[in-house]
Amino acid sequence: MKSNEEIISFENREDAEILLKESRERIDEIDNALFDLISQRTSLAKDIAISKDYLGMPIYDKSREDAIHEKVERLSEENGLDVDIIDQIVNMLTMLSKNEQKEILRRNVDGQY
Repeated sequence: MKSNEEIISFENREDAEILLKESRERIDEIDNALFDLISQRTSLAKDIAISKDYLGMPIYDKSREDAIHEKVERLSEENGLDVDIIDQIVNMLTMLSKNEQKEILRRNVDGQY
C-alpha cells in the first residue's frame, strides 16, 4: 500500500506494544466493516438473479467480469497493492455472488421464492 509516512522507530518497548495493540484493534474494525460490505454485496444477488432471469441472461456475464477485473487491476496499481492477490479476492467475491444467484434461481424454480 502506498504510504508517505516514514518508518516508525520506537523510544521504548511500551510504545511498540501500544502501536501493535491499536493497529490490531483497527484491523479488527476494518475486518468487521469488510464483512458487512461483503454481506451487502452478496445480498444484491437476489435482485441481480431475478433481473437476469427475466431478461433471459445467464448468471455468468463475461463482459461484466472483465470490466470488474480491469477496474480492480487499475485500482490495485494506483494503490500499490498486489494485483494478483486482489484479483483472487475479487474472484472469490464474484464466485460468492454467482453461487448465491444460482441458489436464488433454484429456489425460484422450486417455488420457494
